[in-house]
Amino acid sequence: MSAPKSLRQSSFRSRMSRTLASRNVLRGRVGPVPSLGPEDDTVEVTPLGMLETPAITRASVLQLAGLPSAVRGAAETDTGRSGWTIERVLAERAVEPLFQPIVELARLRPVGVEALARGPVGSGLWRARDLFAAAVAAGRLAELDTLCAERALETVRAAEAPPALVFVNAEPAVVDHPLSPRLRELMSDAPFRMVLEYTERALSARPAALLQLAAAVQAHGHCLALDDVGADPMSLAFLPLLEPEVVKLDLQLLRAPHAARTVDVVAAVNAVAERTGALIVAEGIETPDDLANARALGAHWGQGLLFGGPAPLAGHESTGAHEACGAQALRASRPGVHLPAGTPFEAAAARGKARSATPGLFGAHLEHVLRRAGHEAVVLATCTDAFTARSWLPSLTGLAARAAFVGMVAPLHPAAVGPGVRFAQRAGAEVEECALVVVAPRYTAAVCGRGSHAAMEFAHTEDTALVAEMARIILQQLPR
Repeated sequence: MSAPKSLRQSSFRSRMSRTLASRNVLRGRVGPVPSLGPEDDTVEVTPLGMLETPAITRASVLQLAGLPSAVRGAAETDTGRSGWTIERVLAERAVEPLFQPIVELARLRPVGVEALARGPVGSGLWRARDLFAAAVAAGRLAELDTLCAERALETVRAAEAPPALVFVNAEPAVVDHPLSPRLRELMSDAPFRMVLEYTERALSARPAALLQLAAAVQAHGHCLALDDVGADPMSLAFLPLLEPEVVKLDLQLLRAPHAARTVDVVAAVNAVAERTGALIVAEGIETPDDLANARALGAHWGQGLLFGGPAPLAGHESTGAHEACGAQALRASRPGVHLPAGTPFEAAAARGKARSATPGLFGAHLEHVLRRAGHEAVVLATCTDAFTARSWLPSLTGLAARAAFVGMVAPLHPAAVGPGVRFAQRAGAEVEECALVVVAPRYTAAVCGRGSHAAMEFAHTEDTALVAEMARIILQQLPR
């Protein structure tokens, strides 16, 4: 029986060809091997970010209970026949990672690997989608996600010559769970750099939690990647906020290199890469034409069946070239950059941006920034004064209908905040302070003010780095 629609991979995430040879996937494995259906290896599953499909969001967890009884019964029968349950998998740590190469496109040299997870061979939980569907149904997704991350890093650390770069993913549904002591141990003094890979969906779902996770990864000397850039307009808006070391292009861009949308996305991504030093990765490279397209899109690295499918780590151990063109090519980690202290106004004043103003002048600058906020923008606001916050609500609620993300931190009752606005309640303050931040693919700006009507200071900046810092200050206050 085919998998229910809710558990299928979304079309834009299909990286693996239907012609994937089982010898590439299962080389070196012992024991019975499940037959490969057309979608068995299209689901990409990586530690810390298992099953990047709508099936593993909190909303879909609720939907899972509504699966047809025939589908649930088939899964239970298959699992029961093999003797493996999700509880047994967790108890026996029965997860085995596979690894897919990531290649430097200029000279076609391997620079690292991406970790993929599999359950017990021969069981109904071998395939990632079945393994994680079982974890969701049992309410144990976070435990399985952590286990898969630990097993991937344990495997790499145990290798005689570990690859210098190991990509893993962050799943939005569980980023609010703290890193386990074992994961922190594996990340400390590692003989490789881990690249934590996540989508803009993770930041929009749990911004404060993901910023905390990003900070922990950077504190251990590891890196960040934003995945699926171009699949959703929000991914471009979040690029300046995250400033990842790696940007991964959605594979549909590779399939339509001349489309207007592709040109728009690639232009924005290349601008970020030029400004920040980020490296661009093209996914889903399966043919020489795909390779040529990836190079034309400005990708530095690539992955896909042209370079190899998932396999045990033995075939991906370092040859020395990894260190030269992989880990060293990435920007150095920046601990603390994702969790700036202070307030937006303090950040602007520290850079000499503050100046005296009248309320009328401040309002004019505020309206200017609001007019520029488009449908792909991330809009964030904070106020310490309830009256000011209430006066901003109509504009923010209106923006929520068209912007990618709208958030507010203010001393208001949650019931007063309109639909579509992510809200966090805060206490008032003796000194009035407020800020509005807009981050969009081609426009970043912030206006902030402090003081009373009689003695007011304000700042209006379009410095991308400063605006991103101000945005992170607000984002980390939103609900985890």
